[in-house]
Amino acid sequence: MHPDRLVVMRALATAVDDPETVGRTVMVGIDGVDGAGKTRFADDLAAVLRDTGRSVVRVSVDGFHRPAAERYRLGRHSPVGFFQDSYDYDALVSEVLAPLSPGGSRLIRTAVRDVTTDTASDAPAVAVPDDVVLVVDGIFLHRDELHGWWDTSVFLEVPFVETFRRMAVRDGCPPDPSDPTNARYVEGQRLYLRHRPQERATFIIDNSDPRRPVVHRPALSPRSPGRP
Repeated sequence: MHPDRLVVMRALATAVDDPETVGRTVMVGIDGVDGAGKTRFADDLAAVLRDTGRSVVRVSVDGFHRPAAERYRLGRHSPVGFFQDSYDYDALVSEVLAPLSPGGSRLIRTAVRDVTTDTASDAPAVAVPDDVVLVVDGIFLHRDELHGWWDTSVFLEVPFVETFRRMAVRDGCPPDPSDPTNARYVEGQRLYLRHRPQERATFIIDNSDPRRPVVHRPALSPRSPGRP
């Protein structure tokens, strides 16, 4: 890990509550547009948290896609469909977030669907102790259905010109955000950005250069207290 990145990760790890101190699971959300570097960021933060002696459970919202018939009910090119129908938030809550809340069963499933095969996941339920940090990465994590669950959250800011350059390498999509084949995803994420998810995040971080992420500021408005 680049030294500048490590400095940021260590600072974030310090800002995350210790589950043993607060007496419950601590939930961390890593948000940003597609290609912002959320998975790698979450993995690196999890590694640094583990280095501090904390136990970490990693989950990605990508394990909670809806079936294709639901994702594309408004058509395969619909930005509204991408924003509204991509993920099964009820399943994420019922299979992960609620079980890890105080009084929850502590039994979680880290995925419910394989998006590649569009089949239900056979991921087994696993028992999770109280004293863990849950780190979740994914797009749209500051939607109304989810933002109140996070004890600490990060919004990664990266311009579309950079995220699509990355995704062209990763996924083979056109590198130009204005290419018509990218419209579903660009416009769908702009719908999300109009809700100003940055204002719900604890930290806003410029991840345009993943080696040297820059913490821009804390949230522009306070987080909602407590959880749903």
